Amino acid sequence: MAALAGLRTLRRLCGVALFLSQLYVLSGRAGSLMTTKHSQPQSTFAKSLTSTSTNTPYFKAAESTEIPSYVTKCPSNGLCSRLPPDCMTCNTNYSCIYGKPATFDCKVKPHVHCVDENNHEQENFTINMTCQFCWQLATTDYVCTNSTNCMTVSCPRQRYNATCTVRDHIHCLGNRVFPKMLYCNWTGGYKWSTALALSITLGGFGADRFYLGQWREGLGKLFSFGGLGIWTLIDVLLIGVGYVGPADGSLYI
Repeated sequence: MAALAGLRTLRRLCGVALFLSQLYVLSGRAGSLMTTKHSQPQSTFAKSLTSTSTNTPYFKAAESTEIPSYVTKCPSNGLCSRLPPDCMTCNTNYSCIYGKPATFDCKVKPHVHCVDENNHEQENFTINMTCQFCWQLATTDYVCTNSTNCMTVSCPRQRYNATCTVRDHIHCLGNRVFPKMLYCNWTGGYKWSTALALSITLGGFGADRFYLGQWREGLGKLFSFGGLGIWTLIDVLLIGVGYVGPADGSLYI
């Protein structure tokens, strides 16, 4: 009996020991889970700090590499003396003698590359030009706007206000864009030879006037048989000397 009582007591002690061991294991796992949960935000925050510090150079302002608009007008590795005025800066000497040769010291603008006669790149150079203002240049040295509203065949010959621009390779003093009064010189495509031929051959039927766009005069000649020939002869003379021209006021070609 005493032996049986001892076995029972031993079993109870083993059960208590087993319970305490399981409780200890469970408490250890819970502690590790709590430690992991609390450490995750810290690691995430640390990673964010690391990534932020790594990407910091991307927030720096990029260096300006924009090319100025005038560079598109400047031929690369061309002669410096042939560069357009927009590609250089020059010390203009307005005290030069009009009509005489003048020399100006110039320097290319940034991002512009040019060479001299020996194909050597240079930044400072001189240009030779005639001392005169831009509006005093020859008509071949500038380009002007054209007008199709003025009458070229009139007495006196009409003029119109044009805006002229100096050609790129031409150098002069003053403004490179200037106004100027020019004679009407546009054409609508009418040929003087065709008008004269029609006036001689079919002028009695008003063919010359119809060709020039003068319908009223053409009908008058048609129904009057060329003014009994008198109008026909007069038109031959007027078209021959260029007094009668196209109805739109343009020049013959």
